[in-house]
Amino acid sequence: MICVSVAPESRTLARADLVNAAQRCDLIELCLDRLIKQPDVKEMIEGIAKPILISCRRPQDGGHYRGSEEDRQMLLRQAIIAEPAYIELDLDIANSIPRFGKTQRVISYTTLDRPLDKIDDFFEQAYKSKADVVKFTWPTPTLDAAWPLLSAVSKKRELPVVGMGIGNSNLTFSLLGQKYGSPWIYAALEPSMRNYAGQPTVHELDEIHRWRGINGRTQFVAIAGRGVAEQMTCRIFNTAFDQLRLNMRCLPMVFGGPDRVTKMFDILRIGVMMLHPTLGQQLYPIVDEPDAMAETTKSADFLVRRDAKWAGYSLLWKSALRCLEDTLGSEGKDDRPLDRRNVLVIGHHGLARTMVEGIRQRKGLVSVAGTDDKAAQKLAQQCNVRHVQFGNLYDTLADVVVFADPNLRIGNQKTDFHASFLRPSMTVMDVSSMPAESDLSGEARARGCKVVNQAEIYAQHIGSEFRSITGQSLPDEAVAEALADM
Repeated sequence: MICVSVAPESRTLARADLVNAAQRCDLIELCLDRLIKQPDVKEMIEGIAKPILISCRRPQDGGHYRGSEEDRQMLLRQAIIAEPAYIELDLDIANSIPRFGKTQRVISYTTLDRPLDKIDDFFEQAYKSKADVVKFTWPTPTLDAAWPLLSAVSKKRELPVVGMGIGNSNLTFSLLGQKYGSPWIYAALEPSMRNYAGQPTVHELDEIHRWRGINGRTQFVAIAGRGVAEQMTCRIFNTAFDQLRLNMRCLPMVFGGPDRVTKMFDILRIGVMMLHPTLGQQLYPIVDEPDAMAETTKSADFLVRRDAKWAGYSLLWKSALRCLEDTLGSEGKDDRPLDRRNVLVIGHHGLARTMVEGIRQRKGLVSVAGTDDKAAQKLAQQCNVRHVQFGNLYDTLADVVVFADPNLRIGNQKTDFHASFLRPSMTVMDVSSMPAESDLSGEARARGCKVVNQAEIYAQHIGSEFRSITGQSLPDEAVAEALADM
């Protein structure tokens, strides 16, 4: 089930919130802590078509109730008399509010700064407090932080468990909770109605992640990052999985580091991970068997687990250079359009190095520049190519300009890129931002440059990833539908 929380301030508007929520979810949480006046809970929930969960949280639990603790508990006792489907109670007050009628008791633990240390002790106390469901809420900025919460949900226990993560891994936890049998997962009706940072909306869960198709046998494909490209990939792949009747889903993740990744993936039975190229170096330490480019650059954007080892591949550069060569080839060159061309790569991280090495393989004459001159010079030395000081960039001649720095911005500051550098004779490609056209590509197009289509690079790249994962071609309609809405 999916649970949507509504937290009205007005008793008059509460009914409208409940009716709207009932159209999009399976369970509604009615939060009483924002109401300005004393509510008549029975009148508020009467006639609502979906089950209701009542809560009233203190500020230290992420709520907004400003009255006395005695008044809050009295409000919860009165709410039970209305016989909602569930009522949420903090463990410290659960024994003072008796069971009433058919209302099930959700015994909760919330902390806004750290995970719960002794989970088993909490279950024992919750059981003694006549819990029907146990709920945990705590910060989940990364998968590492979400791990204790996931363990609580995935482990078979006498009491069912629901959870809500706070932060970037909230979505990760929600999708895994669906797989591992959590009674419900939480979502916001609209972005402005999120209870906590990182909480997904109903639209995101339905349209992008297709959460209702997730079950205990669903195979997850991990996607590192929560940017526009990663969200687009989730939407396209999940649509394609459904079209091809594959019990698979994308699982977006935010990692704190590589230390525990392999162990967590073993437990979750995840065998494939796609990375934004800018993260390729961060998780490279878990790679046991890199391909030639990944080994050279110490960066991989596609990882596959085979026979207890992780193989790492660098794939984006191939799709990018194929599109670049197609663009250059249209100018009447032969089948080696990069041969002997002056190519300037702007960037100094793993993505830039991958592009430098790929262009060198195509016999391009490469120069490197970056906003961090020392890092760019080091990259140039590693790749045995020419280094250009960022301040001297505008005296440099180039046939092709490749942007490979996601933090590069157009402007007039010292570390900004001055658009006056771009000339109509240049061919420009931005591999740091996809699939939508970046400001850098847009500026190049406006100045008459020939621009490599970033959506085409993206489509080729994810097509090769999909084929590697499933052995099938990515359906054209899945890509076209998503890109059309971009």
